[in-house]
Amino acid sequence: MQKYQEALDAMSKTGTEYVRGIPVVKVFQQTVYSFTAFKKTIDAYSDYATEFTTKGCRLPQSLNLTFTEGVFTLFVPVAFFLAPGAMAKGNLASFVVDFAFYAIFSAVISTALAKIMFMTNGLMTAKEALNRIQDIMNVPEVEVSKSQKKPNNNEIVFDHVTFTYEGANHPALSDVSFRVPAGSTIALVGPSGGGKTTAASLIPRFMDVEKGSVQIGGVNVKDMDVHKLMDQVAFVFQSGKLFKMSILENVKASKPDASRQQVLDALEAAQCKDILEKFPEGADTVIGSKGIHLSGGETQRILLARAILKDAPIVVLDEATAFADPENEVLIQKAFENLAKDKTVLMVAHRLSTVTNADCIVVLDKGKVVESGRHEELRMKGGLYAHMWDDYKKGLSWKIENSDTKGKQTKSMEREAS
Repeated sequence: MQKYQEALDAMSKTGTEYVRGIPVVKVFQQTVYSFTAFKKTIDAYSDYATEFTTKGCRLPQSLNLTFTEGVFTLFVPVAFFLAPGAMAKGNLASFVVDFAFYAIFSAVISTALAKIMFMTNGLMTAKEALNRIQDIMNVPEVEVSKSQKKPNNNEIVFDHVTFTYEGANHPALSDVSFRVPAGSTIALVGPSGGGKTTAASLIPRFMDVEKGSVQIGGVNVKDMDVHKLMDQVAFVFQSGKLFKMSILENVKASKPDASRQQVLDALEAAQCKDILEKFPEGADTVIGSKGIHLSGGETQRILLARAILKDAPIVVLDEATAFADPENEVLIQKAFENLAKDKTVLMVAHRLSTVTNADCIVVLDKGKVVESGRHEELRMKGGLYAHMWDDYKKGLSWKIENSDTKGKQTKSMEREAS
């Protein structure tokens, strides 16, 4: 049953991935390859389903057939058994009643037994489902400290932090230490998989550290009230979620008791004026209805408005400009400046141009801090950051050469980093 359920899950996931990835499949002409992968999961599920159905239904069906046919097969012997006594007494009515009772009672019993047999399949499925639910229920709850300490300020400290994801062979963070002074902006950069997002997620306790501690204002986040900790932190995700409700209500999600004017002020500070102006209903426009959708950059600005409205003393930005085009990136940077005023900011970034003005840049690679310092200082060191910066500059400067059919003319197009 477990293998059957796993095969069903694999087929469902691959099917969803295949459907969602159809545009990419078409563009790169990988239709056959992608469908082959999908078909393999279908075939695997088919094999397990056939085996499960064959083994699971054979016994109930056999027993059901035995009960049903057995009852009718015994009708004749029972009739011969009851008939002589009834005939000897000359009581035909008694024979009819006894035989009818047997027929009805046998039918009821055989039906009940058949239902019990068929219930075994349902019980097997339910048992497997309960095991999967139990795995979720066994996930440790966030520990609630009895001390409920209050932070002295908004400084963030990572003190020899180690964290490993469940099932992983290597820690995502290994003995990581750095501090974010109150009111400063610290950037986390590094290659993909270096542990940047993991580090950011430990601050609001989306996960708890394995070793070491994450502190706010000298207090371990584990010793803080969870609700007060969340009040301290505004988190802007890389791919944040906007609900199917009005823009106004989406922003108010961070502060339900905010007035309409406060929400509008937050939207203005987040550079969302152009978004509101393009919809007739402005801030009351319901996202996702009547074909109304926002681009990645527009969505990010709405999310920044949500963080601005919350007005938490600590701001964590996880790749806030990841999906923004150049125009939106400029607006997001302006929104970020409004959000970061007098705040302690920890930002995760891939676009190195967004971190050049940070008070300190912490470079993470393979879960470890390999260097830290200001932009110019790290450039002069010639370490990992300097190499990343050079690669980033090369990525901004590109050249396309296109020869005509005669091979005589060449057109060049070049964009330099600003």
